Amino acid sequence: MTQTSHASPGKQMLSEQVYAHLRDAIMRGTYAPGAALKPQDLAKEQGVSLAVVREALVRVVGEGLADRLPNRGFAVPAFSDRRWQEIAEARRTIEPVVLRMSIERGDVDWEARVRAAHHRLTRTPAYAPDQGEHYTDAWAEAHRVFHRTLLEGCGNPVLLETFDRMWTASELARRWSALRVPDRDGVAEHRRLEEAALARDADTAAEVLAQHLTQTAAALTDDA
Repeated sequence: MTQTSHASPGKQMLSEQVYAHLRDAIMRGTYAPGAALKPQDLAKEQGVSLAVVREALVRVVGEGLADRLPNRGFAVPAFSDRRWQEIAEARRTIEPVVLRMSIERGDVDWEARVRAAHHRLTRTPAYAPDQGEHYTDAWAEAHRVFHRTLLEGCGNPVLLETFDRMWTASELARRWSALRVPDRDGVAEHRRLEEAALARDADTAAEVLAQHLTQTAAALTDDA
């Protein structure tokens, strides 16, 4: 009888803790763009084994929050990493089209959800002294919900799953972009998106969304 080997509950818990620590530290800017993530140093810092750290690092890499470099270990992605522009291009190609579908198909309940999601976004503080220089986790979630709600009227779960994957992959880029262009009027951009969507003005809504996505990516070019 063949026995399957499983990681012990203790190791899984440690790996989860180290993963959560790494993810939070990268998101909050504790590690600068391009900074090395050295397994030996992390193991010593967290008081765990190298195996636990490497498992956590692999998860962080899978979320696009770190790179695994051949013969060089792990590192936080750089501002100029081409992936941010590729993700932005994909989002500009897909999301305005889905938004048009959502405006065409969305019902009154969808309109109410869009209005509520925008209200929540405007009422959620973007920054807090105890959460570092990047925007708060609460605001990040309100921001995600608003953008997803705009698209939910399309009624196509496959398209919404695509949005979910791209959103997760671009979260770090959004935080860096906001930090590099602090005077950007995101409040006005989100208001225009809500107004165009609820007015059923698909052309304007799609254009505003495309510009919104373009500005985020533009802040991460070398000359930003």
